Amino acid sequence: MIERRPFDSLGGADHGWLKAKHHFSFASYFDPNRVQWGNLRVWNDDEIAAGSGFPPHPHADMEIITYVRDGAITHEDSLGNKGRTEAGDVQVMSAGTGIRHAEYNAEPDVTRIFQIWILPTRQGEKPAWGARPFPKGDRAGQFVVLASGFDEDADALPIRTDARVVGATLKAGESADYALGATRRGYLVPAKGEVEVNGVRLNARDGAAIENEDVITVTAINDAEIVLVDAA
Repeated sequence: MIERRPFDSLGGADHGWLKAKHHFSFASYFDPNRVQWGNLRVWNDDEIAAGSGFPPHPHADMEIITYVRDGAITHEDSLGNKGRTEAGDVQVMSAGTGIRHAEYNAEPDVTRIFQIWILPTRQGEKPAWGARPFPKGDRAGQFVVLASGFDEDADALPIRTDARVVGATLKAGESADYALGATRRGYLVPAKGEVEVNGVRLNARDGAAIENEDVITVTAINDAEIVLVDAA
């Protein structure tokens, strides 16, 4: 079963410096049918104006994955971590017992990100932050694991939960398969381009809530960049 969630059906807010769309209930947006998808709790589609961003604020007991679509995001936190994550790359913050962080767009143009929150399966651990480049060429025509709670995904950023975040880039007409498993839930969003997911057409930034599908086949209608969460 694949439920398409069109971009224009998403909740959201326009704060001037931040234009946000919410795939799931978040802040002042609440939809009882879109609270979470398995252990996936938040998927925000954010556009952050140049020279602005999120001032320091706290988190605890959440795995927060930031996928940068355009521009770059600059991170600072209460552990002393600082870093700049560019388009196509990923950062992960395991909030653990508690952390304060700020995320700023220090670039001259708009930065666009997906911010994904997944409920942890391990709690009471120290907070942590990390970032890693994931060249789009390495994802050409195939899914690559970007963040994972499984030991076998040694090249991915670690997260403390039963989930994976994967990405792929496809040329028009190309297809890639992902073995989800019929007992798992998937949530897929094309960051760019139009795709078909097991025959269901998605436009850029639409969401697809997937369950009871053993294998996901994604075919690009035009050049596309895809992000998928494999959730428990």
